[in-house]
Amino acid sequence: MVLVELDDKSTDYAILSHRWGTEVSYEAMVGLMKMEEQERKEVMDCDGHQKITKSCKQAKRDGYKWLWIDTCCIDKRSSSELSEAINAMYRWYQNARVCYAYLNDVDEPVFPTEQDNSKFTKSNGWPEWFMRGWTLQELIAPKQVEFFNKDWVPIGNKQRLAPTLTNITRIPREVLRDGLSRKRLSVAQIMSWAARRVTTREEDRAYSLMGLFGVKMPMLYGEGKNAFQRLQLEIIRISSDHSIFAW
Repeated sequence: MVLVELDDKSTDYAILSHRWGTEVSYEAMVGLMKMEEQERKEVMDCDGHQKITKSCKQAKRDGYKWLWIDTCCIDKRSSSELSEAINAMYRWYQNARVCYAYLNDVDEPVFPTEQDNSKFTKSNGWPEWFMRGWTLQELIAPKQVEFFNKDWVPIGNKQRLAPTLTNITRIPREVLRDGLSRKRLSVAQIMSWAARRVTTREEDRAYSLMGLFGVKMPMLYGEGKNAFQRLQLEIIRISSDHSIFAW
């Protein structure tokens, strides 16, 4: 595996969407071969590295030379690189040829079509991927989304699963099919899709929505709820939609 900077508009690439767990950072990836043998083995055996390896293998099977993964393709030690990446994230998912949505809590070889509160106890009866803040744009932006269970068995795609995805997310089927550009949507409606979703960092509740509203703003981790207020102000600046005041 190599890390290379490429143009997302002229490169055919796959992209990964997933629920974060024990991940491998950019720093760890570039320093992997310089590590002591035991440390390197620990990194390569962790779930995050296995996820990278298996998603790369899937991309290769599908004929793609390049794959983008947020955990190891952003140097988060650089605040400017992190800010640039978050502001470009929606576009990167939108321009990907295919998005692999990895559902790490799905055991069966089929996509769950009914709510199961006994199995998915912490995520309203559905796979946890559907309750995370960042995965909202990662579902909407790409034209093609392929879902995989925890063993990387393919369990369906966005087009075929559209009725179930609409039931889970409340996102209209035409938005799942065509994205946001073909349908006039109110700010309140888009906000409602995110209402039940959660993020680890409070600020990411706002940052994860920027691409959906077409706004850009600098990242200020540590600002807490002020991030959402800044998001609202940016939306007001570019939109005359008063439904935002419902939030």
